[in-house]
Amino acid sequence: MHKLWLIFAQTATIVLAALFVVSTLRPELLPWSQRGTTITIKEAASEAAPKGASTLTSFSDAAQIAMPSVVNVFTSKEIKVAPHPLMEDPRFRRFFGDRFESQSRRASSLGSGVIVSPEGYILTNHHVIEAADEIEIALADGRKAKARVIGSDPETDLAVVKVDMEALPTMTFGHSDHARVGDVVLAIGNPFGVGQTVTMGIISALGRSHLGINTFENFIQTDAAINPGNSGGALVDTSGNLIGINTAIVSRTGGSLGIGFAITTTVARQIMEQIIQTGGVTRGWIGVEVQDLTPELAESFKRPNTNGALIAGVLKNGPADQAGVKPGDILVAVDGKAVTDSSVMLDLIAALPPGKTANIAVMRNQSEKSININVGKRPKPMPQDQYQDPDGME
Repeated sequence: MHKLWLIFAQTATIVLAALFVVSTLRPELLPWSQRGTTITIKEAASEAAPKGASTLTSFSDAAQIAMPSVVNVFTSKEIKVAPHPLMEDPRFRRFFGDRFESQSRRASSLGSGVIVSPEGYILTNHHVIEAADEIEIALADGRKAKARVIGSDPETDLAVVKVDMEALPTMTFGHSDHARVGDVVLAIGNPFGVGQTVTMGIISALGRSHLGINTFENFIQTDAAINPGNSGGALVDTSGNLIGINTAIVSRTGGSLGIGFAITTTVARQIMEQIIQTGGVTRGWIGVEVQDLTPELAESFKRPNTNGALIAGVLKNGPADQAGVKPGDILVAVDGKAVTDSSVMLDLIAALPPGKTANIAVMRNQSEKSININVGKRPKPMPQDQYQDPDGME
């Protein structure tokens, strides 16, 4: 009996020793031990969201605030059409004269607009109302009225029209310069004429330019669905404030591909105020043709970077020519403000009041030269179907 107890004690001692060794060196082999490796994670606080974080699950309030101020814009114009293609042939007309009179038909189109003041001013796109004979505005509450054009600016694709109505809902201007990539936005308009529609997305990019859409470009890019008919409509933030005027899309099919562009309210407000006050927009002009510096051009001019705008041409007897600017100069500053590319240069020159003397800095033969220029008035662009940039000069 004593021998059996000794064997049991020895066995228990060995088992306990083995468990101690395994639990110390390889605890994961034990069935009651915790599997895996301990990891550290960051978890959002459940009590309160961090400052600035959105807790919205619906944007209904923002939509209800903004929608009444967004209108449908219906335009029409009379188009002359020949009754038969042969009427375009001078020889046919020689024999038959004008007995086959040309006919006319009315072409209609649609867009959107934003009521920006209780006096009846409505902000929309230039291409929405361009060449229209009649403009009709339809409000979200069912009211309709004829509108007249106050003025437009083809180079930013903005226009202002006015209706004589009372108790108009107006849109609150937001701060587009405070917008950030990733902010939630709503696009409101009348796509394809189906009726007022709200779509949601985020701000995909800011300061988009060099797109070839307008002469002056500083777009908000968004993936909120924008389709034909949305032009001139509102891009609003989650408080229902206006931060952009929807103006263009990138699409191979004519429908939304998630790449839409809106003119910032910073630009839209400046243009709108000028149009309301003077009927148009006045910009500075010096009469040069410019292009961006590519890495290859920068190397050929022995420039350390591509900052600046290469002057490719100078209009004879224009402001720049009279001041001594020459092709091949690289414009690097306007009134002390740095020029990073041709788009920035165009904006800086356009902001100068005509008649003012401005100072520009150019690089010529690897040395900087300061030149004073008497700023001229930028020529108005010709209608789109006849448009030619005046000598391609800015």
